[in-house]
Amino acid sequence: MWVKTVSPRFGDVDGLGHVNNTVIAVWFELGRNGIFRIFEPNLNLSHDTWPLIMAHTDFDFVGEMFFHYDVEIKTWISHIGTKSFTCYHEAWQDGRLCAKGTAVVVHYDFKNKQTTPIPEDKKKLLTEHFLESKGQQY
Repeated sequence: MWVKTVSPRFGDVDGLGHVNNTVIAVWFELGRNGIFRIFEPNLNLSHDTWPLIMAHTDFDFVGEMFFHYDVEIKTWISHIGTKSFTCYHEAWQDGRLCAKGTAVVVHYDFKNKQTTPIPEDKKKLLTEHFLESKGQQY
C-alpha cells in the first residue's frame, strides 16, 4: 500500500464547506505516484519512456471531507492483468473513510499507439501492494 497525506487548500472547499467533488480525482492521482515510479523511477514524462495510459476512473463519496483536517490517501493494486492493472484508492479524514474508487491503468507504447504486456518484473513489484493482503472487499 502507498500512503500520501494531503492538506486541503482553501480553494479545494465549496460553498457548503466541503472538499469539492472535483478534488478527489487529483488526490487519487497523487496516490498513484508510487505506482508510476515502478514503471518510470524518475517520473520522466516523455513519449519515449512513459509506458502508462489511463483507461478508466471512478469514485464514490461515502462521507464528508472538510478544510480543517488532513486527508490520507491510501492506494493498493486490486487487479493485475496481462496489459493493465487496477488501482484501488481510499481517502480518510479524521479516522473516517470519506471516498473510495478505482483506476484502470494500461501498459502502453506511445510510439506505436498500442497496448503492450506488463513486464513480469513490474507485475512482481505491483503484487507487493496487492489489496488482498488487507483482507478487504471493495
